[in-house]
Amino acid sequence: MRIIALSTLRLFWKKHPDAEMPLRNWYAEASRANWRTPADIKAAYRNASFTANNRVVFNIKGNDYRLVVAVHYDRGLMYIRFAGTHRQYDTINVETI
Repeated sequence: MRIIALSTLRLFWKKHPDAEMPLRNWYAEASRANWRTPADIKAAYRNASFTANNRVVFNIKGNDYRLVVAVHYDRGLMYIRFAGTHRQYDTINVETI
C-alpha cells in the first residue's frame, strides 16, 4: 500500500515518543501489504475497526493510541486522517475526518 502522509505520523510521535516504534512498525507493515479488501486488513490486524467512507481504525501501542486511515483499495492507497489519543479520538467523527 502507498501511504500518504508519513509526516502526520512523525508529528504525532514527536509529541508522543512512546508511539514512535509502534507507528513505524505499522507503517512498515502497511507499506509492504497489498490489502485489496477489509478482510485482508482484518487478517493482519484482528482489532482493526471499519466504518463508513472506507475508514479503518487501528489500535496503536496496545490500544494507547488510535490511527484512522482512509483506504482506497482499488488504487492501493491509504491516507492517514488522524493519529491521536483516546481522548482526542472521542472528539472526532471517524467517518468524516
